[in-house]
Amino acid sequence: MRRAAGFGNKVKIVLVDDNFEHLLGIRELIHTETNFEVVATAAGADIAINQIKKYQPDIVLMDINMPEKDGLTSISEIEKLELNTRIIALTGYDDPDLIYRAMKIGAKGYILKTMASSQLIFAIEEVLQGKIYLPSGLSSRFFEYFQKSSKEEKAENTQEENLLQYLTQREEEVLELLTKGITYKGVANQLFISETTVKTHVNNIFQKLQVNDRTQAVLYAINNGFANRKKLKIAI
Repeated sequence: MRRAAGFGNKVKIVLVDDNFEHLLGIRELIHTETNFEVVATAAGADIAINQIKKYQPDIVLMDINMPEKDGLTSISEIEKLELNTRIIALTGYDDPDLIYRAMKIGAKGYILKTMASSQLIFAIEEVLQGKIYLPSGLSSRFFEYFQKSSKEEKAENTQEENLLQYLTQREEEVLELLTKGITYKGVANQLFISETTVKTHVNNIFQKLQVNDRTQAVLYAINNGFANRKKLKIAI
């Protein structure tokens, strides 16, 4: 499991939830885990974002349904900060469309508030290891919705220009590793380049594909036949 600097090398967590009782319950649960440290809590998005800038946590547990500014908008804003903070969406709704939208804009996990406390701890541990977490009861519904939405998006894009053709060979290599869920550090190790160079390539990929984050880049690649393009080049 990844460990954060500071706070005794504990994993730093920021909790965002407008339900005060639920927020306290989660904080007490996390405090029972010796490897985790809740460094800040917030009942609203704007305060949360300021805290995230200050503490640069490893994990943010983000309530999706909040007044004034919802969690989806907040996730997008946090992703733009490029702090390498991993976000787990926290909600009372098992709506596959909501899951899809949250994951599409950058959430690395999705968990219901009604689920067992042990599942929340497990979700945090999975996301820390670079994995995507969806409870088993939601995963099948999500992927069915994802496949349907992907087909619809692909149909809409058939008449549009495929922007993958503008990627350099190195950018294609980086994107291929990103589609496999490999971290920036992992990409750097596999390609024998620095992590700073990887981030430069990733920024170029974002610009060329006209996307804002890694999740959108991967979805664009999948929806526009990136895997088939790679196979074709190898065959040639």
